[in-house]
Amino acid sequence: MSYAVKEIFYTLQGEGALSGRPAVFCRFAGCNLWSGREEDRAAAACTFCDTDFVGMDGSEGGRYADAAALADQIAALWPKEGVARFVVCTGGEPLLQLDPPLIEALHAHDFEIAIETNGTIALPAGIDWVCVSPKAGTAIVVTAGDELKIVVPQAGLDPLAFGELDFGRFSVQPMDGPERARNTEWAIGFCLAHPRWQLSLQTHKMTGIR
Repeated sequence: MSYAVKEIFYTLQGEGALSGRPAVFCRFAGCNLWSGREEDRAAAACTFCDTDFVGMDGSEGGRYADAAALADQIAALWPKEGVARFVVCTGGEPLLQLDPPLIEALHAHDFEIAIETNGTIALPAGIDWVCVSPKAGTAIVVTAGDELKIVVPQAGLDPLAFGELDFGRFSVQPMDGPERARNTEWAIGFCLAHPRWQLSLQTHKMTGIR
């Protein structure tokens, strides 16, 4: 199959358990919870989404004819040193496109593969790091992984309802926007009251990196 990609870039992972780790981000175009158009935001499951995943006009964005072509482009962005290769597949919703041929092609380039998903689409085999970020009003089918990361607060979503799932780390992340300070206070209080949960911050926004 071909792949519709919004952008590919090399940066540091900005949030979650792997914050600070160098990574190539491959942002796929499209999502199953929102069209990405502002006129549809009010009806979206994720009304607070802060990511532009519409189109294929970002850096290195475009339609890649096959898994080998996309994996080659991702590999081309990694430093010449070549060690600890790490790619984060994100979106939009990457599981609309990430498939076994692409996983195999990335592994052939010695990449460790991470995914950031809303959890509503089943995982293919072979992904090395799975981060699920549930959204209110949706039913997740990915109930095990490395990290469950919930943007808070969300009306109609209680993080504690996910606490018995099979994840290695549970974290809450303050929702960005005009109420970010209040949301951060909420998240800190939640973690202090429920010590199983950890605080995730969007360090890329704090540092000004991509």
